[in-house]
Amino acid sequence: MAEIQFSRGITETDVPKVGLTRAKRGSSSTAKFIFENPTVFQEGNTQEVTGMYMIDEEGELKTRNVNAKFVNGQPATIEVLYLMDSQAEWDRFMRFMERYAEQHGLGFSKSK
Repeated sequence: MAEIQFSRGITETDVPKVGLTRAKRGSSSTAKFIFENPTVFQEGNTQEVTGMYMIDEEGELKTRNVNAKFVNGQPATIEVLYLMDSQAEWDRFMRFMERYAEQHGLGFSKSK
């Protein structure tokens, strides 16, 4: 099972748009997540966003690079950057994303 959490123990049900960029030599990579209707912002939720946690059977990947976007003073979207500095970090992230994509019906298209 692969899931994303913004507060420990609470699974985010909004499936994000994910964009990937990678240096030509593969030395660094970035994943940008955009959650357009995150459940963490739903009325009645009192949990604080402490980061983004990507959890699967191998363990946990995490980032604190999480930003909320506001519309008319209300939180609307969440944008997250996950930075990878090595081939091993990229490989681990891709294993998580393969599991997450399979569970949530995400597809992959390579840009030119």
